[in-house]
Amino acid sequence: MAEFSASPEDRPSEISDTPDSSQNSSGDFDPCTMRKTKPGLKRLFLTLTVLFSFFLGAPFLLKSIEIYRSPLPFRDIDSLSDSVGSSPLLFPCHFQTIFVGFDNLDAYELGSSIRDEMRKLTEHPVCGACSGSNYTVSVTVESASGCARNYNAKSSCMWRCGAIGELDFDFGSGSGDDGVDEFLGSVLGSCEGLRKVYSVVVVNRGGEIRAVVGKYRHGWIVGRVLGEGMDELVARVAETFVKVFVNGGKESGTIHGEFMPVGSDGRIILSFNLLNADPTDWIYDWDFQRIDEILFTPVIKALEHVANISVESQVLYHTPKSSISYWDEKLDSYIFSTKDLPFFVNSNEWHLDTSTAAGGRSKILQFVYIPSAKECPLLLQLPNGEISETNAFISPMWGGVAVWNPPGCLRDSGSKHPSWHTISPQDLQKVFGIFMGQLRQLFGLKSDSLYVGASGTTNLLASEKGFTEWELDVLSRQHACFNLVSCATTLGSLSRLVQSLPRMIIMDEIGKQVKFSLEAAKLTQNNASLGIYDASAVSSRQARLLAEDAFFHPSMMSPFFLPVSIHVVLASIREWRRYKQERAKYLAWKEKAKQR
Repeated sequence: MAEFSASPEDRPSEISDTPDSSQNSSGDFDPCTMRKTKPGLKRLFLTLTVLFSFFLGAPFLLKSIEIYRSPLPFRDIDSLSDSVGSSPLLFPCHFQTIFVGFDNLDAYELGSSIRDEMRKLTEHPVCGACSGSNYTVSVTVESASGCARNYNAKSSCMWRCGAIGELDFDFGSGSGDDGVDEFLGSVLGSCEGLRKVYSVVVVNRGGEIRAVVGKYRHGWIVGRVLGEGMDELVARVAETFVKVFVNGGKESGTIHGEFMPVGSDGRIILSFNLLNADPTDWIYDWDFQRIDEILFTPVIKALEHVANISVESQVLYHTPKSSISYWDEKLDSYIFSTKDLPFFVNSNEWHLDTSTAAGGRSKILQFVYIPSAKECPLLLQLPNGEISETNAFISPMWGGVAVWNPPGCLRDSGSKHPSWHTISPQDLQKVFGIFMGQLRQLFGLKSDSLYVGASGTTNLLASEKGFTEWELDVLSRQHACFNLVSCATTLGSLSRLVQSLPRMIIMDEIGKQVKFSLEAAKLTQNNASLGIYDASAVSSRQARLLAEDAFFHPSMMSPFFLPVSIHVVLASIREWRRYKQERAKYLAWKEKAKQR
């Protein structure tokens, strides 16, 4: 009999009796509670490694966040803040007046009149000025019969009678001002030293009245002075003492914060930049090293008590300005007005960050802008419609810009092959003379050579150092005051901050800085009481620097590093829980597989 095999459809019972292991496995596997592969250790190993490294650094971390508080002299800080806030820092000043060619004048009465007039002008003394109760006024009256002095005259600073007769040139001529200044400096030089004495020599002669203040610490008034009356003469002498020698030629002797370029560390960087707007027209360079040696070295030396100054320079190309100028047919020049000054500086093209050594308030940027041929010559028009003589402008706390037009630049000039040029020493001297005036303005002094007061006009002689002796005294007094106030404010803020946060760490270094800052502040006050202006400025700089360093000490931020370690520990715990959960899933699936 023939045999045949049955089809699969004819054998259902056979198929059902032989179960498929893969189907059975898939039906019993729960992905939420099981997993077929063993969980890896890489994530757990990395997490535990990071945690272990933190444990190794735990002693250092605990040491860094240890609540250690160096004792701070809170009483001394409060005492300094109270003394600075209640009474401004005042200096003793000494003045003397010499009257030559006068008869029948009482030296005692003149001294009392000048002193009373000065008290009217210093009724409300400001910080850094002279104390009305601690200055002396000495008077010497020289006549044909001899010399008469009041009781305030000091033997070491006595005027040598008959000295005016030794002058062999006209005392009142403008051409002889420098010679008179040097002569009076030699005669009054015995008064120089720690005890600064400011002198005014009044000479009664014929002619127009002229008043001049020299490069040192003296001035003179020459002419028919009695024609105005003694009251007016006394008022003029008092105004010269207070408004010029004490206040620096300003109405008030206060120092303005916006004209304060010195940083908290007492350093200033003068950054000079030569800008070639379009080098396809012309390319200019400069001999900056020569200018630095001739002009800036004496200035840096003169200001060493006020600030530590350094100088840098660079030459830039393709530096157009941002503002738009227009052509003036009448002036035959391109004009930009004072309204365009906020848009003149092109911060996108001008590389202002010339150095990382200092920043912010402690850097003064000075630019010499050479316009392109398309806008040359370029002139600055003042609000009154006149053209600026300096062709420059200043920005407080920032610096200044001087526009220098190349000689012979024409409106339609265009050279396909620009040549290299060097700015002549004469032109460079003029440009940096403008910058010197701007630097004086940044320090709060007058940039011109005239003082116009209520009693008349006074000529102010310039010094080759850029700053006269009496101007340096003004800067020393004002900066000593400014730094002392800043020191007291910073230490007061630090004291309040530390006392409000009991768990803030105060390292020993902070305590030492606060202690030395208080000592420097006390030294500033002592030097000020003795009339030592230079030493007061230097010690005040140190007091302010130490106070700033203490307030911004890095260790005061250490408590804020603790949350970092907390996140690492939490991440490790989370990773360990995940690993245990995944391993439990794997063991559950393995146990299920064994049961099958």
